[in-house]
Amino acid sequence: MSDTLVMRRVRDWWPVLSLALVVVLVVAIAMWLGGDQIRVTLTEMLIRMTVVVATYLFIGNSGILSFGHIGFMCIGAYAAGWATCNPSWKQLMLTGLPTFLQEGEYPFLVAVGGGGLLAAVVALIFGAAVIRLSGIGASIATFAFLAIVNSVYSNWDSVTAGTSSIIGIPQVVGPWEALAFALVSMVVAFIFQQSRYGLMLKASRDDEVAARASAIDIVKVRLIAFVVSAFLVGMGGALYGHFLGVLTVDIFYMGLTFITLSMLVVGGIGSLSGAVVGVLAVTLVVEVLRAVEAGVGIGGVTIALPQGTQEIGLGVIMALILLFRSSGLTKSREVPWPFATREPEPAATEQPQAAE
Repeated sequence: MSDTLVMRRVRDWWPVLSLALVVVLVVAIAMWLGGDQIRVTLTEMLIRMTVVVATYLFIGNSGILSFGHIGFMCIGAYAAGWATCNPSWKQLMLTGLPTFLQEGEYPFLVAVGGGGLLAAVVALIFGAAVIRLSGIGASIATFAFLAIVNSVYSNWDSVTAGTSSIIGIPQVVGPWEALAFALVSMVVAFIFQQSRYGLMLKASRDDEVAARASAIDIVKVRLIAFVVSAFLVGMGGALYGHFLGVLTVDIFYMGLTFITLSMLVVGGIGSLSGAVVGVLAVTLVVEVLRAVEAGVGIGGVTIALPQGTQEIGLGVIMALILLFRSSGLTKSREVPWPFATREPEPAATEQPQAAE
């Protein structure tokens, strides 16, 4: 393979390669600084990055704002929890599970894949019914889906333990495991947006009438993106369950929906770079505000902000972004190729003088 072809491949993949490099460096530096709290923060940030990137795959390419993706995260988390939870506890509390889940205990990767697959199947069924909607109608339908999932999982005592907690889930997800899945989600999202289906979906986002006139099956491409996105979000939910070691339904509702969408909006809802940058930026802001809430000593004086400052600060940042930079910190653009050469400007030609 010639050097020119290699450079062309690197240039084509530069947006995702550069983002992956930045994320790996952030994780490596933070791990080098050490501390259990940093490890916890990193792991949670990377799991959210998986979910935000997966949410971008649908929202950013279709232009349809979805409030329901955290429902898929809930489905994936519980499915993986059923697969890896201690069988003796399941037989005591989760009496409505199928026999292969109630009596079995499966490896972590199998559980993560199963969580993503179940979320994708639900997305296929739900999406086939509502993905024909556009605009505010589609957004309201996704919010209704989130409410349905929350209600079902809160009341299905024999399968989800209702409003109680599922305990005994192995805590096997740390920063490096979460990093691996975050990188996978970034690569999948990048491949999709560059694929034929991704380009057709973007065309329908920019001009639905023109896309239909060009024989693009809008329902089909939207449904494909919806299912792939749900699969990745479901895997993110499985990671979250194996990071916490315990599951309750209330985790996967409005609070997580708000912070996921805020990360996407702050970074730039229309690009993969925006999704990744949004997660990094919002995590930094939240952690700073959390530290100030706990109290910061300055010159012998402890300054502490009231509880809830994180949510208020995040809301203010979102409002400022929407007012002054509606396309996000990245302006919804991908990371540019840094070695682009400017084409020389054409030399000025002398204009012929009029004859006297």
